[in-house]
Amino acid sequence: MEGTEYRTKESVLRRAQEVIGIPLKDVDTTGRLATGKGAIGTVIEESWFGYSPNSESEPDFPEAGVELKVTPYLRGRNGIRAKERLVCNIINYMEEYDKTFHTSAFWHKCENILLMSYEHLLDRPKGDFKIDAAILFSFPEEDLVIIEHDWETIMEKVHNGRAHELSEGDTMYLAACTKGATAASVRPQPFSAIPAKQRAYSLKASYMTRILNAYIFGDAQSERIIKDPAELQEGTFEDYLRRKLSPYFGMTQTELKTRFAVESSAKNLNEVLLSKMLGIQGKIAYTEEFQKAGIVPKTIRVRKNGTIKENMSFPTFDFIELSQEEEWEESDLYNYLAPTKFLFIIFQENDEGELVFERVKLWNIPNRDLEEVRRVWERTVQAIREGVVLEQTSRGVANNLPKQSESAVAHVRPHGRDGNDRLPLPDGRMMTKQCFWLNNTYIAEQIKEK
Repeated sequence: MEGTEYRTKESVLRRAQEVIGIPLKDVDTTGRLATGKGAIGTVIEESWFGYSPNSESEPDFPEAGVELKVTPYLRGRNGIRAKERLVCNIINYMEEYDKTFHTSAFWHKCENILLMSYEHLLDRPKGDFKIDAAILFSFPEEDLVIIEHDWETIMEKVHNGRAHELSEGDTMYLAACTKGATAASVRPQPFSAIPAKQRAYSLKASYMTRILNAYIFGDAQSERIIKDPAELQEGTFEDYLRRKLSPYFGMTQTELKTRFAVESSAKNLNEVLLSKMLGIQGKIAYTEEFQKAGIVPKTIRVRKNGTIKENMSFPTFDFIELSQEEEWEESDLYNYLAPTKFLFIIFQENDEGELVFERVKLWNIPNRDLEEVRRVWERTVQAIREGVVLEQTSRGVANNLPKQSESAVAHVRPHGRDGNDRLPLPDGRMMTKQCFWLNNTYIAEQIKEK
């Protein structure tokens, strides 16, 4: 890439901060706002900084060593959250595999980021959007050790000839997201003849949410599980969790309650106990690491016979919004399930009927099973578009949405027991709220030690 007139970090930041508060329609000199996705970042590149967009390996401002990233956020009832993952650079499997993290294409391009943010307003045209902050961002030490582990996890799959099995959920903060105009966008990999989906390094939306809140909106950091980054020099975050929790494996729930002087029998009792075991004052889901990685804690109670009672639910969906989803990889379900890690807190029922803390497992859905969820999603979307068949039976109102008996992985059914809690279908009829579920039999298989 040719050099720009911005040769220092200070000059880059100074110019970036001058655009704050100006409507983008007054910034755009090329008509880029009328184009598709990514147009706002392109407007800033072309019309404000005066250089052509590129996908080269060099940072956008090579002399300054700074990469420009423009990122949107949403403001809702629960505060500020990133609208999407922050996509970095394409992963060249054929070149990247023999590098170290600090010689990698990701680090070369994104060691220093000019992060510019804007609020995505659902009811306003893009031209009304305004950049509201610009900062120079470098990864803090405590994040960098996890990001380096993430990069190594991605490269390990490439080394093992399994680049075609990469998934966003494999990692904590830095992910390998799909990148291409179609699902047929593939690239060669060095240790297998199987073409792999084209992917890019990206920072997860959960990570960007915390970065926006901490560095742009000035929120205080949450409680940390890892007090000293050096604790991750000898292993991964999951290794650390196991090391801290292993002294408690084999203890009954009652013994743990006594050990930590917990009197509660609330529904989230096991998560309370887990926080105590890790030395956390608040909820584990609210810790810095869990928020940045988007880790969802789930208690799994295994019966004496090895089965699990509960299916695993996801958020209720809006029938009309779901019917309007066109692409699987743009769907709400994909963007929740693909990058998410679940911490399974596994309790096994013993012969006396007591729950014994057996182990924990960080889990993300494998690609092959994500494809089966895709099939269930497609059938659901199709059924809603064509008009859900509702039939009164002796047991209530039956429908033709995908059932648990029709898939080994996932199904659709109501969330909650109140049949009066309903939402409109596209044709105006009302239907009990529904959500996607992972089958209890599927989860039972996934938690088996392999």
